[in-house]
Amino acid sequence: MEIAYIPSPSRGVLYLGPVPLRAYAFCIIIGVVVAVWLGSKRWVARGGAKHTVGDIAVWAVPFGLVGGRLYHVITDHQLYFGNGMNPWNAFKIWEGGLGIWGAIALGAVGAWIGARRRGVPLPAYADAIAPGIALAQACGRWGNWFNQELYGKPTTLPWGLKIHKVMPDGTVVDGVFHPTFLYESLWCIGVALLVIWADRRFTLGHGRAFAVYVAAYTVGRFWIEYLRIDEAHHFLGLRLNDWTSIVVFLGAVAYLVIVGRKRPGREAPDSIDPAARIEELTESTGDSVPSPSPAPAEEKPVVEKKPGDPS
Repeated sequence: MEIAYIPSPSRGVLYLGPVPLRAYAFCIIIGVVVAVWLGSKRWVARGGAKHTVGDIAVWAVPFGLVGGRLYHVITDHQLYFGNGMNPWNAFKIWEGGLGIWGAIALGAVGAWIGARRRGVPLPAYADAIAPGIALAQACGRWGNWFNQELYGKPTTLPWGLKIHKVMPDGTVVDGVFHPTFLYESLWCIGVALLVIWADRRFTLGHGRAFAVYVAAYTVGRFWIEYLRIDEAHHFLGLRLNDWTSIVVFLGAVAYLVIVGRKRPGREAPDSIDPAARIEELTESTGDSVPSPSPAPAEEKPVVEKKPGDPS
């Protein structure tokens, strides 16, 4: 007998007249706001300007959304390009389906573009934004709750998730399952706290705080993937995302070790965001800061010529 369980929302969209307001999108937006807010605070604490993280996020976020969707569509192509499937559904991002691996990979490309335009090193930016990304994932996973997706195996635990939905093929899913969205959300909050602690304790720099985030997240993602029962490709008995977690974890640990030996410590604050000093000074004084004028040319002494001197 079911004693207690977590209920699922009856719907994941509200209509403001003809305009749909989708909970999945709101969860992603909230996550982005939290990531930029925390990243900005950490960036300023490291010696950077407060607008830098937001300026770079303008590039990183759209790239990340495209990358996350591409990863999902490529790895679950049978959902969009199989027999009887509608390929145009691949563009319905509001129905769920963002792969974190693709989001981080292509988001990093966007961040690299933004960092170059801003004149800051990408590893320093990644360190500042790392715990914010983890919190953004924690917020975004609640979108899966609204969409009643990515749940785990059946369970009798009191925190099981009640699911009742009709699948695209007409079958009905009705039962109590592991709330893997909740597990991952809580895990990501723990990862964010771990990165903040490790960064303060060991003065991480040169991308190592970001590597801690990646390594810690993949550990949790590995066991959460083991609980999930949604359709996925398997290789040698493991889901594709499990293999991805293993490879990414090893890469993050290797980066921590190699960079830790070659470049210990953290970047100097004055090397993080030198182009923003004028911006900060302008905001604090309210006046524009003039560009330094070139030093006057050294005047040569005038020598009067006497009659008969050679010209």
